[in-house]
Amino acid sequence: MAKIISTNPSKNYEVIGEVEVASEKEIIDKVKKAREATEFWSELTVKERCVYLEKVYQKFDERREEMGKLIATEMGMPISVIDAMEVGSGLEYFKWYLENSEQSLAPDVTHEDETQKHTVYYEPMGVAAVIAPWNFPFSNFIWAAIPNLVAGNTVIFKHSEECPLFGKMIEEIFEQAKFPDGVFSEIYGDGKVGDFLVHQDIDLISFTGSTKVGQHLYQVAAEKFIPVRLELGGSAPGIVFEDVNLDKVIESIYFNRFYNSGQVCDGLKRLIVHESKFGETVKKLSEILEKKKVGDPTDQTTDIGPLVAKRQVDLLTSQIDDSVKQGAKIAFKSKMSADLKGAFYAPIILTNIKTDMRVWKEEVFGPVLPIITFKTEEEAITLANDTDYGLGGYLFTEDKEKADRVAKKIKTGMISVNNTMYLNPADPWGGFKKSSIGRGNGKFGLREVSQIKIVATEK
Repeated sequence: MAKIISTNPSKNYEVIGEVEVASEKEIIDKVKKAREATEFWSELTVKERCVYLEKVYQKFDERREEMGKLIATEMGMPISVIDAMEVGSGLEYFKWYLENSEQSLAPDVTHEDETQKHTVYYEPMGVAAVIAPWNFPFSNFIWAAIPNLVAGNTVIFKHSEECPLFGKMIEEIFEQAKFPDGVFSEIYGDGKVGDFLVHQDIDLISFTGSTKVGQHLYQVAAEKFIPVRLELGGSAPGIVFEDVNLDKVIESIYFNRFYNSGQVCDGLKRLIVHESKFGETVKKLSEILEKKKVGDPTDQTTDIGPLVAKRQVDLLTSQIDDSVKQGAKIAFKSKMSADLKGAFYAPIILTNIKTDMRVWKEEVFGPVLPIITFKTEEEAITLANDTDYGLGGYLFTEDKEKADRVAKKIKTGMISVNNTMYLNPADPWGGFKKSSIGRGNGKFGLREVSQIKIVATEK
């Protein structure tokens, strides 16, 4: 039986465990069981489903410290931020679904007069194939799987091959909570396993990952004539206007680029700075990075951990080397201990950026920030929209009218102004262009994975 080997990216890729890859027969059997379970699960009310899911929530909450340690070890997120920004955040979203799904999926009366009444109902779709990435192992699972389960879909879940042990922990918790058989199950493996899954008897594909894979899954869904929910890549712009007080926002700029070693789909990946603020911005960001510790993610004093795997280091290195050959300048590079062995990459700031460089045109998934200057508001908007992606966006200005005006012109699904965060369980998550199809989270995400039916009745 083939196995996935889990390694520690901060300890020179030492082996920490292994998981058996799902066979084709196992996948077929789990899809069959999920199909058989749809009748039971779909006929429950939202409130009744949440009773089952509340037990799962409690089990996750009881093991939050254990989950945090495993995430730090298996994918490299610093333990110092995991509870607040990953495990704690995931539980917050889970709780929101438990408390708000009944209202979000309640029937809507769209028309009523003396003779008739029109009511919209949100019904389950059936069997959902849910595939999640490694960068936020818990939150990505919550965002994708829980709305499906609440809405009445049964779920076959595949986590990334980079965090199979965390996937096993999720499966174990569902078993401990005595979740109904067939309603939630897991399979393990790489992209080939996921591809085999989506070609089975399913009714919905929910995928978070690269745009390349998302486009392939869109074609699979088109052939099967089933809906998709795709959360893909991003290259979010951040615009620093001339009127901004940098001292008020510089920490936000740092956080939105370098949090989780820059492995964030909606992270600030291209900084567009007014020419009058360029020198100050580079200086202040360099001063912040100089104080940050790159190191072992299980150490509470570490600020920036490793990338998830050597392949990510290799990709990032090729992107940076290519851009430097074309004239990009390394304005700052963090210091790292020579004792660090594994998928570590020293955070850097790049300047002298041209828009045909790889660090500008491609999604850069690592602790690297390219900075480019602009003269006019129109130029800043053009630069911000110069990408195939449209997930997040960040504006830094003291002028509220300018912020409103520019926000309307930036082609992204989510925009933060100054020190705000658009991450909230009630808010939609998703983007424009090659970043998304559909929306997740809140009532928007719940309805995205539901069939919508209108029933007109006589009074």
